[in-house]
Amino acid sequence: MISEIISQLTAHRDVIARVERELSPQIAEMATLLVETFTHGGKLLVMGNGGSAADAQHFVAEIVGRFKMERRGLPAVALSTDTSILTAIGNDYGFDKVFVRQIEALAVAGDLIVGISTSGNSPNVLQALELARAMGCRTVGLLGKDGGTIKNACDLALIVPTHDTPRVQEGHITIIHIVCDVLEKTMFA
Repeated sequence: MISEIISQLTAHRDVIARVERELSPQIAEMATLLVETFTHGGKLLVMGNGGSAADAQHFVAEIVGRFKMERRGLPAVALSTDTSILTAIGNDYGFDKVFVRQIEALAVAGDLIVGISTSGNSPNVLQALELARAMGCRTVGLLGKDGGTIKNACDLALIVPTHDTPRVQEGHITIIHIVCDVLEKTMFA
């Protein structure tokens, strides 16, 4: 059992070291996009499925509430939180439309839309990012594996360099925390 624990922790450290080496400039760019969005009166909309939905909600909680610093709340919405909306759209239009309909209703040009997908191939995230881009929103993907089809729908794609889903998710939450920290220090310090 101890050897498996050590193996898992080693894999985690290896992926985070690669995120540091390979994605630091993209993380800085994501933080800059977020600061610019809020500075210019825009909002953040975040989406994902399953564990990525949980990450989307976590991200938004850090933005609306706070990360570390006492500050005013910032406008952000996780598109995976309203079960009435999700089930109505899913029932009436299909699960592939649960995010695109919300982008259609809530997004305006200048907003920042973040799609989270460990595979990079979630059809509902892809469709929503494509529409958001066409509407004049800026789009970011927190992705894994090779970035999948979603990487091409993003102005900025941060692809955690592994095919191991738990390690991708750990990379995503690390990136989210770094971006929140940079945001607060940039806007409120």
